Amino acid sequence: MTGTELSPEDQLRLNILMMANQVQGVRIDEGAMTLYALTDKGEARVPLHPNCRADQYLHRVKEFLGGHALGSPGGYPVYLQRWTRMGQTSDKNLDALLLLGEPEAVVAVAHAPSLTDEIARRAWWCQPTMEMARWMLEKEAVINGQMGKVLADFLIEHLPFEESPDARMHTIRLVLYGKLTDEATTAKLWRMAKGVPYYFIGFLEFMPDSLPRDESARADFAEAEARLTPLIESGNAYAERLLALLSANGQTWLKAVSEVLARPSTSLVAYALLDAISRYFYPMGYPVTADTLEEVFPHAEAMVKNEIESPEALAALLQAVPELARSIQSMLALSALTSKLADPWLLRNTSVGALMRRKMEPMVKPIQFEVDVLRSPGH
Repeated sequence: MTGTELSPEDQLRLNILMMANQVQGVRIDEGAMTLYALTDKGEARVPLHPNCRADQYLHRVKEFLGGHALGSPGGYPVYLQRWTRMGQTSDKNLDALLLLGEPEAVVAVAHAPSLTDEIARRAWWCQPTMEMARWMLEKEAVINGQMGKVLADFLIEHLPFEESPDARMHTIRLVLYGKLTDEATTAKLWRMAKGVPYYFIGFLEFMPDSLPRDESARADFAEAEARLTPLIESGNAYAERLLALLSANGQTWLKAVSEVLARPSTSLVAYALLDAISRYFYPMGYPVTADTLEEVFPHAEAMVKNEIESPEALAALLQAVPELARSIQSMLALSALTSKLADPWLLRNTSVGALMRRKMEPMVKPIQFEVDVLRSPGH
């Protein structure tokens, strides 16, 4: 026996495993010195019998696996490690990477743009973690496949155990984007968001016009609807968006925005909120453009007062409901928000929680004011 060989028993059993079965995935429990294999016949278990130090022996086992899967006796090729998390793994190697017993190789598969539902199933068997579930749910093939619901259910079940606010926010965004929750689960997540406001981000992004209703329509909604319906029927996107804001759903949307504004836990939450607000106003375009937040509000006011040129559809809206000019001004201001405008407060802000919120107050306060205007009848 040379210093690089497996013990005879392991050599025999691993060779039989690889030759007699269609192996779909391999994982190694290093603490228990046991290799597990997912095969077309089910799960196989191979206890390992080291003939040297445990770490050295595991390296030999991985060399064996690498030689079988990739024709590379060195195990998981080092050069691949530099590319896996950038989604640069070769599509041809995805199934082979799951046979190496290397956690980083499984991560490579999760990040691969061409990940399929079947390969996701195998990767999930190899490494069932919250990170893996999130990475794989970023792929449309997985969202639309059988694994989409499996991963979403796992993430929701384990959500309370996730420590990172950003990761928890991303989890909600993924499951709502993929429409992977039933009505009861969606309602449950909405209720949870009332105590954890950044959960609202996913709803604001991907369910803005069909939120679970918490608010009633604004008191002047019915009158506005009667006067704006002709404009909406003629295709006036400004009238459509204003009426949407005055509706029960719109008031619920504004309340959720207000809740997140009041308690953003990290800079990523704040950036995501501004992007969600911007996305909401996409149907009417972005008539107000500004390089800084300070420019947004006077620009919106000048447009409403006809001090600068405005689109014909906006002028028609102002003519139809002149008493709502202030609400229209707020709508225009909110439509101009982008994540880039938050850079002066967030780009080099490494604080979180209450300290971050104090630093953000000059940014949050004027935005909150415009939200409040849209929640108040008679403006």
